[in-house]
Amino acid sequence: MNISKFLLRIAGWSVDITVPDYPKCIICVAPHTSNWDFILGKLAYAAVGRKAGFLMKEAWFFFPLGLIFKAIGGIPVPKRKGSSLVDTIVHKFNNSSRMAIAITPEGTRSRTSKWRHGFLYIALQAHVPIVLGAIDYKRKLITIRDEFTPSADIEADMRAIKDYYKPFVGKYPEKFTTE
Repeated sequence: MNISKFLLRIAGWSVDITVPDYPKCIICVAPHTSNWDFILGKLAYAAVGRKAGFLMKEAWFFFPLGLIFKAIGGIPVPKRKGSSLVDTIVHKFNNSSRMAIAITPEGTRSRTSKWRHGFLYIALQAHVPIVLGAIDYKRKLITIRDEFTPSADIEADMRAIKDYYKPFVGKYPEKFTTE
């Protein structure tokens, strides 16, 4: 048993990851209501022998923490307008033989109904699958069982993804909405 699986087990968490180990994919993760989501997600993916990068607010990439985050796959998200994160990530996908990246469409741990659409554009432009990951604190279960193929109708795609996440409960349920 690897250390990630062991740590999750002693904490009472179960992992159910059944999607194929794609060489390239986006892992859409929700609900995102706590910094613990990051730790649990990294542990769960490692528990099945997989590695994934992640997007994180650029402000977290200060010395020495930034070195650690970059070493474990972190990609800083700039706050400034005018930078095209979608283009940057598509370029990374196109120039990598293997790349999985976890993205939280809520973009914040606070309650928001305005989820970010960038991951859908990235998947379309880079021609990579989206797998749907959920961290359910009520059941202490981390799952990645389903895939989503985006269409040209981004609003309909976002509605379908939000509907998928309705049954899941975040660490702080009051901070999560699919409306």
